Amino acid sequence: MLLERIYDEDLAQASYFIGCQAKGEALVVDPRRDIAVYQSLAAKNGMTIVAVTETHIHADFLSGTRELAAATGATAYVSGEGGVDWQYGFEAERLYDNDVITLGNITVKALHTPGHTPEHLSFLVTDGAFADTPGYLLSGDFVFSGDLGRPDLLDEAAGGVDTRFGGAKQLFASLREKFLTLPDHVQVHPGHGAGSACGKALGAIASSTVGYERLYSWWGPYLAANDEQGFIDELLDGQPDAHAYFGRMKRENREGPAVMGERAPLAELDLAAVAKDLAADTVTFIDTRPNDQVHEGTVTGSLNVPAGKSVASFGAWVVNPETDKNPLVLLAPDQSAAQEMWDHLVRVGIDKVAGYVTGFEGLPVSTPKLIAPEDLENFDAAMVLDVRNRTEHTAGHIPGSHQLSGGRVMWHLDELPAEGTIVSYCQSGVRNSVAASALRRAGYDVVELDGSYAAWATRQPLASIASN
Repeated sequence: MLLERIYDEDLAQASYFIGCQAKGEALVVDPRRDIAVYQSLAAKNGMTIVAVTETHIHADFLSGTRELAAATGATAYVSGEGGVDWQYGFEAERLYDNDVITLGNITVKALHTPGHTPEHLSFLVTDGAFADTPGYLLSGDFVFSGDLGRPDLLDEAAGGVDTRFGGAKQLFASLREKFLTLPDHVQVHPGHGAGSACGKALGAIASSTVGYERLYSWWGPYLAANDEQGFIDELLDGQPDAHAYFGRMKRENREGPAVMGERAPLAELDLAAVAKDLAADTVTFIDTRPNDQVHEGTVTGSLNVPAGKSVASFGAWVVNPETDKNPLVLLAPDQSAAQEMWDHLVRVGIDKVAGYVTGFEGLPVSTPKLIAPEDLENFDAAMVLDVRNRTEHTAGHIPGSHQLSGGRVMWHLDELPAEGTIVSYCQSGVRNSVAASALRRAGYDVVELDGSYAAWATRQPLASIASN
């Protein structure tokens, strides 16, 4: 048996490739939309992808199940559990508790493990060439290394009202009735790692075991004592802010993400043509440089989405394909870098990219306004905006600041003053530059705190730093 983990550091998301060498067949679980990595794995190992499935209706990325099935002819499988409100809206085979997908000697059994979401499935894998009992669990957003999938995202991202309490009860039951009934040696391969907003304390270790989680997880003692209420209280306390784009991901994943098909390579655009399009507001310029370079001057009206491991995350903070109809122009050193950025963007449904440019000579340029920490006290600001997560804000913040995380700012403009200057900050300045660029494009007068909270805190007596 071949079991490969394909990890996206941008979204801290793992998909899995399971293959039977004897029969040359493979199954992919929780694929992303840029599918070349799975096709390459299949070709490298002489396999055909015959099945594609996913653990649940995802909130943090756009599923590639339909994309990969369309490209390979594989059968798509999705959960049929969860009740009428949690049925997928596109054609695919339904999986129910204890249903099995077979790949030669390999059996992949679906386990209904609700809690994170009502329809959630985990996949129990048995390699029949070596054993007649399961050895691996692909746990999706059910059990992580050191943590559990949060049950409050339906409230935070899907319009639910107090569904978190029922979800937490379901999670307790799923652990007791499904997870803890498995042998201790079963390897656990979760759908996310450290950095994901799908839990509050995810470990960086790629996998775990049932026995290890039973003994050392934070939730183990609650299950051992059958303390459901203590479990619920601990689980729901301190969960991170959910990005606003999660709601769009839920809707599109349930209905069925658009199938892109083969994408043509991005073209380098003529700067004169880009200048005309910018003047007509028919394209949106994406400055992919670090914030310190952006602060020296950037294309007027551009969005700062720094290149690197967070292109998808930051892109989804500031571009909403449901309302932002302009195609994007990416600033990139070359075609390969531009293509990689586009691959990241399609993972969150940002598909419309017109092309790339390698510079912005001749385009309208402006310089973002900054304020030094020592000047903040005497500055007349309509609002001091903290775009960090609420847990960071609680741990320490500039007195009087309003917390609204960067992933939620553009969806909660009603919380911002209609007039006056907003001074914004994050921890180091990276997230702040992203959010501030979007607010400027929307017409707000924004001044960024130079060095953000880290710089402000080092210049203040400890007694003056707010902690609640």
